[in-house]
Amino acid sequence: QIGRYKAPFHQLRISYGTNKGKNYTEEEDRFLICMLHKLGFDKENVYDELRQCIRNSPQFRFDWFLKSRTAMELQRRCNTLITLIERENMELEEKEKAEKKKRGPKPSSVRFKKAFL
Repeated sequence: QIGRYKAPFHQLRISYGTNKGKNYTEEEDRFLICMLHKLGFDKENVYDELRQCIRNSPQFRFDWFLKSRTAMELQRRCNTLITLIERENMELEEKEKAEKKKRGPKPSSVRFKKAFL
């Protein structure tokens, strides 16, 4: 999803649904997702590095809530956000498939099939 935006740190939108929660802001969530992507999701100690990035980031210098999160809490939040993004991507794919079915086959593919009949 990050690839859809030129500036994901500012433009990324997350569809929370009805259970957004009250603790994390959208700006914090965007930062978590973008930094997780930048650091590498599959690294061994990525959440410790993410925690360090939060502490060093000037935009969160007065955000005591985010700065006081443990690596485990950040991991839990990132997993929740990833689940939300995956769900949103699945919905987009289903909409695209439904639109393709509505439109029917492309004219060029119909001509190609007729040539072999």
